[in-house]
Amino acid sequence: MNRPIPPATARGATINPTGRFEKLEIEAEESHWPGDEDDNLPRPLKTEFFVDHTKSVLVHNDSPDIGPGVMLNPYRGCEHGCIYCFARPNHEYLGLSAGLDFESKIFVKTEAPKLLRKELNAKKWTPQMIALSGVTDCYQPIERKLKLTRQCLEVLADFKNPVGLITKNHLITRDLDILQDMASWNGAAAYISLTTLDPDLQKIMEPRTSPPKARLRAIETLAKAGIPVGVMTAPIIPGLTDHELPALLKAASESGAQTAGYIIVRLSHGLRELFQDWLQENLPLKKDRVLGRIRDVRGGKLNDTRWGIRKTGEGPYADLIAETFRQNVKKYGLDKPRTPLSTEHFRRRPEDGQLSLFD
Repeated sequence: MNRPIPPATARGATINPTGRFEKLEIEAEESHWPGDEDDNLPRPLKTEFFVDHTKSVLVHNDSPDIGPGVMLNPYRGCEHGCIYCFARPNHEYLGLSAGLDFESKIFVKTEAPKLLRKELNAKKWTPQMIALSGVTDCYQPIERKLKLTRQCLEVLADFKNPVGLITKNHLITRDLDILQDMASWNGAAAYISLTTLDPDLQKIMEPRTSPPKARLRAIETLAKAGIPVGVMTAPIIPGLTDHELPALLKAASESGAQTAGYIIVRLSHGLRELFQDWLQENLPLKKDRVLGRIRDVRGGKLNDTRWGIRKTGEGPYADLIAETFRQNVKKYGLDKPRTPLSTEHFRRRPEDGQLSLFD
């Protein structure tokens, strides 16, 4: 259903388009939309949670421009509601929309800690860094209650298997005790995603994430605890947030970040429609400029799926962003070499407590 929905409080998407795999599209008639006289009033949209009965939680990645690796995502869908999130189209595989469904219908892998323990105990498991999350944020709001990410960290700490985390939520500091212990044997590192220092922009672009100042405090807390921490200025949105890049890197460095990375916004599949509608709804005077700048770095299109190009774009404007990033990373000391996380301490931990003579 592509009709714009009355504003929902603290939500990113403004529409809920039919998924690209759906053969049937249902559109309500005007008379079936209640409260037309109140259409401009904010309407709360209740988040629904569903049990995800997955049989495994480790996802192996062989993307040429990301490199081989393993990801663990306790949640599918993300209540943070970031309008640009590249994971949104994944909800269409569930028969749902990349729009409001993605941020209001969350699938919870309740058995994630148990499944993780089982997979780490398997003889075929080769000890390596696990990325938590990699797709949706492992510290989204429901984590405060369910603590699935914390339980997974406890498993990883027990096995002494290294972990790398990325989040937009200050909630990561709740697990400082586990991360600090893992960092003592070079088993943990974290990245805080920081897209803007403007809290007003953050509220409409990433409505349920931690405010910029809280993310900077998270960097400071992690750094003071001896946990290697970096900043991801991602995604950079040309024409909207790229001018903030020097200030973002300066603030992150002053808070204790040691390294930095960036990715230019990717608008794959239904994200193009969602993002354009969001711009029209929230920033109409900037819409043409933003879309024009995105096309400048995407060969005249709003997206480019080519390996090695999709993350950084190409062309003069993309080169300018890359050079700005490079110069400021050097200026603010965010080019420190990153020590690979250690796998040498890995140990299997059978649930029955009995170790094999050959492990």
